[in-house]
Amino acid sequence: MRMAARICLDEEKVNSFLLKTQTGYLGLSAEDMPYIVPLNYVWHEGNIYFHGATTGRKIDMLQRNANATFVLSENYGTMTDPTPANTDTAYFSVMLFGKVEIVDDLTEATSAMQQLLEKYVPQYYKTPLSANHLERYQSSLGSKTAVLKLVPTEITAKENIMVAEKAFYIGRKVEMDAKN
Repeated sequence: MRMAARICLDEEKVNSFLLKTQTGYLGLSAEDMPYIVPLNYVWHEGNIYFHGATTGRKIDMLQRNANATFVLSENYGTMTDPTPANTDTAYFSVMLFGKVEIVDDLTEATSAMQQLLEKYVPQYYKTPLSANHLERYQSSLGSKTAVLKLVPTEITAKENIMVAEKAFYIGRKVEMDAKN
């Protein structure tokens, strides 16, 4: 990684970020043009799980090339500096590299979907998702649900921690930061 000072090796921090971040971006390549798609996902048992239709561009590309990247990032604001080149962004980001598999095991697929429900609509349903529901469900377009998982072979994380006294806010001017 080029910016070695920004590498985050704190596994607990990375794991927490993977658990709470709402949207991830799946990067695929099986043609001349990369394909990146935003997804709801869940970090569960060391894998990224997501779902979608059993047909479509994502599935077609994965059948040709299962290698993928999954990216998550959170912007925590801009930090000011009287020197424009030193203006910076506070952030945390994680990149996972690996292969995507279709989850064929109904128990694993149901568990992953239950984890997605618990993440995005916690305590909404009174009973857990049944395997029967997942197995029989079809969308309004007639497609069954494919549960997929990215099995990471490498995980990298970077961060740039917010320096509170440098945080930009509307109305802040360079004159306020210039040293006399």
